[in-house]
Amino acid sequence: MTKPDVPVKPRVLPAHPMRAATGMVVFLAVLWAIEAADQFVFGGALDQDGIAARQIDGLSGILWAPLLHAGWAHLIANSVPFVVLGFLVLAGGFGQFLAVTALVWLLGGFLTWLTGFGVTVGASGVIFGWLAFLLFRGFFARSGRQIVLAVVLFLVYGGVLWGVIPGTPGVSWQAHLFGALAGILAARFVASADRRTRPSGGVSPSPIGP
Repeated sequence: MTKPDVPVKPRVLPAHPMRAATGMVVFLAVLWAIEAADQFVFGGALDQDGIAARQIDGLSGILWAPLLHAGWAHLIANSVPFVVLGFLVLAGGFGQFLAVTALVWLLGGFLTWLTGFGVTVGASGVIFGWLAFLLFRGFFARSGRQIVLAVVLFLVYGGVLWGVIPGTPGVSWQAHLFGALAGILAARFVASADRRTRPSGGVSPSPIGP
């Protein structure tokens, strides 16, 4: 008789919290180092490497825009949610984190390039994607623990979702909106993949023999 499959409970925190937290702090330190170089070495010129809407040479900005910020105040505003939400996305493992982040980063960035205005920089599109992923993941996965986390996150960060609405001067609502939509899509993909790989449970009888 084989042992029954034990269903894997969806995680809400990383399996190695200290490692995940350290990784996010290092990632954030890279953003701060880039902003320091932009301010003190390049005189703010790096911001021109962001997403230049509907310009062919601005497509490369999709890769660089989340790493760049329009000054210290912009970076400071993004720092805490960047670390907190990134840490929570790491609950699914580093591979899942990379996949979710890549989808948000690239798809959200491309749609911003397609619909935006001027040059867009900042990690807020990725942050909105992570937040939307965490808000919807539990509902798609039918996980009570993840839904509880989503409710808590909504109470803490739900107010920022107004950033997907046009009207605030100097704010790329396109990056926020399309980052969030890409995050919802990522949540759907992750939930579907988890259902395909999750053990079905049950006991297999031992074969009859001598």
